[in-house]
Amino acid sequence: MNKISLLFLALWANTLCLAQSPRQTFQETINEEDLRKHLTYIASDELGGRDTGSEGQKKAAEYITNHLSALGITPIVRDQMGKMSFQQKIELYKNGWKESYVVINGKKKVFFNDYFPVGMINIPVEKEIETVFVGYGIQSETSNDYLNKSVKGKAVILIENEPKNKAGKYLSSNSDNSDWIGSPGLKKKQKIAADLGADFVFVVSLADSDQFKTLNAERKAVLSRFNRLAIEKSKPESPSVTSAVPTFIISKNMAAEMLGISQKKLEEKIANPENKLKTKKSTIKIKSERGEDTIETANIMGFLEGTDKKDEVVIISAHYDHVGTDDKGRIHNGADDDGSGTCALLELAEAYSKAKAAGNGPRRSILFLWVTGEEKGLLGSKYYTDINPIIRLEKTVCDLNIDMIGRIDKKHESNQNYVYLIGSDKLSSELHSISENVNKETINFELDYEFNDPKDPNRFYYRSDHYNFAKNKIPVIFYFTGVHEDYHKPGDDVEKILFTKYSKITQLVFATSWELANRSERIIVDSNKP
Repeated sequence: MNKISLLFLALWANTLCLAQSPRQTFQETINEEDLRKHLTYIASDELGGRDTGSEGQKKAAEYITNHLSALGITPIVRDQMGKMSFQQKIELYKNGWKESYVVINGKKKVFFNDYFPVGMINIPVEKEIETVFVGYGIQSETSNDYLNKSVKGKAVILIENEPKNKAGKYLSSNSDNSDWIGSPGLKKKQKIAADLGADFVFVVSLADSDQFKTLNAERKAVLSRFNRLAIEKSKPESPSVTSAVPTFIISKNMAAEMLGISQKKLEEKIANPENKLKTKKSTIKIKSERGEDTIETANIMGFLEGTDKKDEVVIISAHYDHVGTDDKGRIHNGADDDGSGTCALLELAEAYSKAKAAGNGPRRSILFLWVTGEEKGLLGSKYYTDINPIIRLEKTVCDLNIDMIGRIDKKHESNQNYVYLIGSDKLSSELHSISENVNKETINFELDYEFNDPKDPNRFYYRSDHYNFAKNKIPVIFYFTGVHEDYHKPGDDVEKILFTKYSKITQLVFATSWELANRSERIIVDSNKP
């Protein structure tokens, strides 16, 4: 063999050794620069925190669909006009207060500012009603604040709790204990007012102005839990309440206006409870309407068809909604939650589209799925799995779900090269084994399974969109880097994302999905772990 032939053979062998696999080639197209570009927009103030159904979330949806269209990814949802779309439209329903106010002398008082309700009060039609002041609203063997007062069909105004005499004893019992304070005491007062025929109760709070603001905010937060979005319409609410009589807590300032006196006079009565308080008759108007609003939103999905095993589908998911703005008007941009998953999915779609264009498309099909309403109770993924699965669930191989992969938690401050994996062994031992092997072959991160423990009090396995697939016996992996100090706070911004770490985890998801999409046999479902 001559020297030229030997040189050619050596060069050929060297090239063969250096050649990358298709997976490595397209895995490396996922880079920090692209992730940063996408996330800088998705987590910008322009999108206003991407609350479910908001204009900001709709802008995010438009950005995602434009990216999919530019990549040549296939739309898979047929819309009402029969055209193919990237968006699976969803109508969500929200119960809440629609119009609520109290009008005193022509001045409208502000709900959850000047006053707040006790329970879920529904007064759908404005009512005009006379008010009656009944002191502390106590009626007992030794005390009767209702003496010579007619309250039937009227609104009772009373001061909360029970006053003490100069000796420091409660007035009605002349003792150190009282049945008229706190929640039990209020319930007793409500029952008395209801039994005497009162239509409403207004309780004067003893809190100062700052404390009353805090009470308003706390009560609003508590009651908002009953206003969560839902997939199904709720039953119409009746004009009823959760107490014996519709009751509101009011500020001292609002009470003074209702009583036709100065706030100073009211405070003097509170300081000297045995003194008489001369009030003026007044008539107020009140409305506190609860009703249901329809919120329009959408899951976004793009389909990349496989080759010889195209009827089997690997889903890669992330949620693109966040929590919007808070009561102070501060935007929660959600760069990590879940802007990181949203933009990782954009990069994954691009990597696969490049692979297919180069003749290296996956054997199984890939569905890139951006779900809505995760922050409202996993609603988008629930709609997909339980109501309208675009890909039949029995054809779904697995779901790889990405939610918060751009930061670190306190546990790993000394080692950024980790990722929590949740659910990988719950339904398929093969999925777990593949996941671990691919990690060793690629980024070789620490795989932390702390939150995979069924005894973990955080219950993260049930708290992101993969769970709606898992409950349908579809194997899942949830990629997560943990909770940090900016979780659901205004500080979750792009500047705090660790892009090197973030890009590597995105590459790991690509490599794992590549193996799942191209192996000869579909992974088995052979486990049922809690």
